[in-house]
Amino acid sequence: MLMKLARLSLWNRRGTVLMTWLSLTISIALLLGIDHLRTEAKSSFTSTVSGTDLIVGARSGQLNLLLYSVFRIGNATANISWPSYQRILKHPQIDWSIPIALGDSHRGYRVMGTSDDYFNYYRYANSQPLKLTEGKVFSGVFETVLGAEVAQKLGYGIGEQIALSHGVGEVSFSQHKDKPFTVVGILARTGTPVDQTVHVKLEAIEAIHLDWQQGAPIPGRQLTAEQALAADLTPKSITAFMVGLKSRMATFTVQRQINEYKQEPLTAILPGVALAELWQMLGMVENLLLLISLLVLLAALVGMITTLLASMKERQREMAILRATGAHPWYLFVLIQLEVQIVTLLSMLSAAGLLFVSLFVLQDKLAAEFGLFISLQIIKLNTLYWAGGVMLLSAVLATIPGIIAYRKALADGLTIRL
Repeated sequence: MLMKLARLSLWNRRGTVLMTWLSLTISIALLLGIDHLRTEAKSSFTSTVSGTDLIVGARSGQLNLLLYSVFRIGNATANISWPSYQRILKHPQIDWSIPIALGDSHRGYRVMGTSDDYFNYYRYANSQPLKLTEGKVFSGVFETVLGAEVAQKLGYGIGEQIALSHGVGEVSFSQHKDKPFTVVGILARTGTPVDQTVHVKLEAIEAIHLDWQQGAPIPGRQLTAEQALAADLTPKSITAFMVGLKSRMATFTVQRQINEYKQEPLTAILPGVALAELWQMLGMVENLLLLISLLVLLAALVGMITTLLASMKERQREMAILRATGAHPWYLFVLIQLEVQIVTLLSMLSAAGLLFVSLFVLQDKLAAEFGLFISLQIIKLNTLYWAGGVMLLSAVLATIPGIIAYRKALADGLTIRL
């Protein structure tokens, strides 16, 4: 009976209720959306690299090294010479390493030169290995393995011929068209920057730059792909390398020894520590966005209560008739609370639907432009906590019009005022 009365009362005031519902829906969707993006972005960042003990690059800050070596953001301050890399690999505690050479691109996607060890040892998420959906790992110098996002967005398949560009801009006028690459493999989607990377052999990076100097082709010295293959393609330098150790106990010892390397200035970082520092820097922005969302939600809830208060004068006769038919003052208090909870609950359900549709539409764009792979699973334990908090807050604010309805005398609504 009480539920039916609350429903009919809301329908009778459907114009103002509709506006309140829309305002609350947008506010709750904003709050849940920011919280979901925050947790998904953090998960996406932390799952990018797994099982790697150290990342080594030229002397720089650990965040810069992490960003360009793992997330393909920014550029290295300098390279590591190949002799130094070979010398460090001889350390008795190093089990495996993955060399990384950056600096070229293909239609806006980063090109990474590496070795077969990349496919054998690179792990992401909970130690998940890289898998191929099509083809095989590169074996020839002018062969490439594409990340899932590159293949999907550019429409490439096995056997496709592509040309790399010098530099990392989306549009480049300096291209290595004379040495095309053949797509021989496509990696399975990982939800990490691997999906947005074009993978080639280290020797390929050396081959396409044999007739280049200081970022430009050498006049009068143009080598064909066949001539490049006949040359010595031993790399002169690499951008960075990842390291796996035989014992985790030796991590800090090896890190210190690399940081004190005499031949050239190097930096060795722990990926987990660098990721924690990165997220700590983003924490202030994250909390600010949450605070703004909470204030918007609070404003919407206050607006709903204000609308209720404004309608109380119009509903004096309704309340008085309910009292005259035997309704207890508590009945009126619960009726107001129930109306508020119905509007809030409907707003939360519509907000969840709005958020799901928005993420479904923007999922590919977020992955392509920002490297964020956002799940469509929006209902989590944290979401239920937020939902409970919103319901509780609306109940607290609804006590104001509820108390007014409770305290109104029976004669207030039945007395005819001239």
